[in-house]
Amino acid sequence: MAVVKVPQSGKVVLKVQTGVSATGSPVYRLRTFANIRPGAADSDVFAVAGGLAGLQQHTLVDVVRQDVSNLVNE
Repeated sequence: MAVVKVPQSGKVVLKVQTGVSATGSPVYRLRTFANIRPGAADSDVFAVAGGLAGLQQHTLVDVVRQDVSNLVNE
């Protein structure tokens, strides 16, 4: 029997630098946006993340896409 991956949901996480610590290390915060359609193209998700980053007062450091799927034995 084959195991099939069934996409369920997703989210995009924006990592932004909010400042610098007393020791000079960068301080990061995560901005999470849920309910990303599993079938959405990576380039589209990245473009939307870039638009959301433009609304932030802090500098965008990284964009992470997290997908959740069920594994079904068929």
